[in-house]
Parts: sequence; C-alpha cells; structure tokens
Amino acid sequence: MDVPVWLWIVFAVTVVVSLAVDLLAHRKAHVIGFKEAGLWSALWVGLALVFGAVVFVTLGTTAGTEYTTAWLLEKSLSVDNLFVFALIFAYFKVPREYQHRVLFFGVIGALVFRAVFLTLGVAVVNRFTFVLFLFAAVLFYSSYKILSGQEENFDPGKSFAVRLLRKVMPVQDHYSGTHFVVHEEGRRVATPLLAVVAAIEAADLIFAVDSVPAVLAVSDDLFIVYTSNAFAILGLRALYFLLAGLLDRFHYLSHGLAVILAFIAVKLILQAAHKMISTSIPEIPSPVSLAVIVVILAVSVTLSMRRPPEGKEGADTSSAEK
Repeated sequence: MDVPVWLWIVFAVTVVVSLAVDLLAHRKAHVIGFKEAGLWSALWVGLALVFGAVVFVTLGTTAGTEYTTAWLLEKSLSVDNLFVFALIFAYFKVPREYQHRVLFFGVIGALVFRAVFLTLGVAVVNRFTFVLFLFAAVLFYSSYKILSGQEENFDPGKSFAVRLLRKVMPVQDHYSGTHFVVHEEGRRVATPLLAVVAAIEAADLIFAVDSVPAVLAVSDDLFIVYTSNAFAILGLRALYFLLAGLLDRFHYLSHGLAVILAFIAVKLILQAAHKMISTSIPEIPSPVSLAVIVVILAVSVTLSMRRPPEGKEGADTSSAEK
C-alpha cells in the first residue's frame, strides 16, 4: 500500500501530542474516577475513529475497513490486559493515585515493542507465507486454553522483567511518591513503582504472542497494523479505570475472545492456502471479519449482562463510580 509520508507524520504528531496532553492533564497524582475515565475513554475512541475516517478518505475503503477491523480486534483482545493490570496492581499494592502514571509509561513501552514486533511480523509474512499456518496454530492453541480454562497464570513478581530489574539494582520495599528511582545511602535504588512498570511491560510481551498474529490476519501493511494497534493501546488506561471493579461481570467476554481467536486462525489458514495452494480457495473479506468480531463481542457482552455470575445479581456497583 502506497501510504503518503504526510499521513505517517499526522499519525506520529497525533500520538505525541495526545500523550503530552494526557501527561499534563494527570501531572498531579490522583485517583481516576468513573466519570473522568469515561470522558477520556470517549476521547481516545473518538480520536481512533477520526483517524480511521482519514484513512478511509485517503487510502480507500479497503484500507479503512482493515484499519477499523484491526483496531476493534486489538481493542477486544486488550481486555485480557485489563485483568492482568488489576492482578499486578493488587500484587504490588499500588496506591490508586499512582496507577495512571504506571500505565502511562507502560503504554509508551507497549508502543515501542509493538512497533518492533509488527515490523518484523510484516517482513516475515511478506517473505515467508507459510508462517501464517504457524500463527494460526498459535491462535488455535490460545483459544483452546481459554475455553478449557487452562490459561497460564501470570505471576507479576516472577516475571522476567521484574527479576532482571532486581539483578540490576536493589528495589526498596516502600513507595516514594511517583518516583521510579531514588537515592538511598549514596546509591540509586528502584522503587516498587518501577517494578510495576517492568511487570506491565512483561505482560504486554506475553499478550503480543496472540495480538501480533491476529492483527496480521487482517492486514500485512505496516501502516494499517501499527496505527490501529497504537490507537487501541492509547485507550487502554482510560478503559481500565472505566471498567475497574466491573471486569468480573463480563465473564462471557473471555469465551467471546476465544471464538474470535479461532475465527482469525481460520482466516489465516485460508489466506495462506489461497496464496500457496490455489487461488480458488476463498479468503474471508475484511468487511466480513469486522462484522463477525462486532457480533461476537455484542453477544458476549449481552450474555454477561443478562446472566450475571453467581453471587453478583444485584451487587452494588457504586465502588466503580468512586
């Protein structure tokens, strides 16, 4: 796809300005309430959709549909990240007023890592089509683990990033405000806040195993896959604070994500077979993929609302609004 340089520049400037505004708006540590999280979440979604409209107008319907599909796919898969964020914050006993700062730097790291992984992924797919079969196998396995309840438990304290940090420098037991590193007895010492950021980055690396192959099933164009991923990742923080305390209510969502992963795996297999075996083998068009993902998400959320998990009927949700 011939993407004009100015469009890359618009994307880069949008991301940088958005992060700067976000950082300035949250320069004072405070607890993010439901209303504030809702406003920021609407802003990030609106920004992603506006950029999608620019893609539609500039690059055409196919590119616009692929962008929207990839963004929605990454947005839905990132819900799993929210559960891990909650686990990490509970494990390290992170004060609520510091959580946004941690996620802010976690998002910056995720943007960098996804740029590397997606660039490599696009290069590999364009050169070796058969890897699509391997990606499909990964997604099928992930879907199986979710449906069978065999998802691997993520232990924040034992993650590679946190263990590496502890080898590089000592980590103190108490928080020192929003500082990541402090001087103690003439030496540099990491605060638990830096360990939390390391755990967040480690979690993102794990989720990239599913996310990268899935988005490459939608498009093998670097501009489409990275911009859609970036805008989905930018909205993660607001989404977390918006749904904090309500995540366990969407108990059917994990099943929906498993079905989506299996569907994307089938899409990958058909794409690879179309290119390597016979052009008579049909591929799943992007509009169909978008429709399927929307329907599965809608059904999962609806079922979760209509059939609350045991013990949650009529539960007070006021804690989410604090």
